[in-house]
Amino acid sequence: MIVLQPVLEIFALDGFTLWPVAQNTPYGFLPLSGRLDRTEVGTAVMRIADCNNNVPEDDGCPPRPADPLGGFLYGLLTVDDLFASGGLQITDTATGATLLPGCCNGLDERRDWLEVVDGDGWASFGHDPSPLAERHDDVVRLTVDAEHDDSPVIEVSVTDLRRLLAGAERDLTDFLQLAAAWTSLHLPDYAPSVASALGRALDLPAPVIPPNP
Repeated sequence: MIVLQPVLEIFALDGFTLWPVAQNTPYGFLPLSGRLDRTEVGTAVMRIADCNNNVPEDDGCPPRPADPLGGFLYGLLTVDDLFASGGLQITDTATGATLLPGCCNGLDERRDWLEVVDGDGWASFGHDPSPLAERHDDVVRLTVDAEHDDSPVIEVSVTDLRRLLAGAERDLTDFLQLAAAWTSLHLPDYAPSVASALGRALDLPAPVIPPNP
């Protein structure tokens, strides 16, 4: 069976106390969906905010707030082109082979998969590792790391991959709606702005914030 999940690359932030987060390994990938618990959502929001926290001092942005919460959210709420490190993770449960997004790949780049199924039939997704997807007639060949000749390979039909990609979009949409509810509980003063920024980082429409999450 082929399993496809949108995943967010996670780094640990030692001593983070601005809101509750899950205990994660220092490096790994967190699958995003509407099934996350509150601490996992908190971890995802923390990571996306941290991905965008390096704002140059001379880019015309307003000064960074002095308070810890406002300072940490500054990039997320200020930068126009937001980034969420990660992408799509694909696992063949029969062989155990797993394709992970490479370094510098973002969740917004998942749209490149549409080029594989409906476009020129080729796309790559970062480096170290260097995952590669190539369409051959009605089959897509996924190379876990194209830099190695003996790399594991996963094969999936174009029809199945298109279905799996649609499922990943639903998972991301469900996660974003869950995160919007989370902002109302944990970041009430910033909820609309943070929810909208998360949508931009994931290349999705801004979510509706529930009145009573």
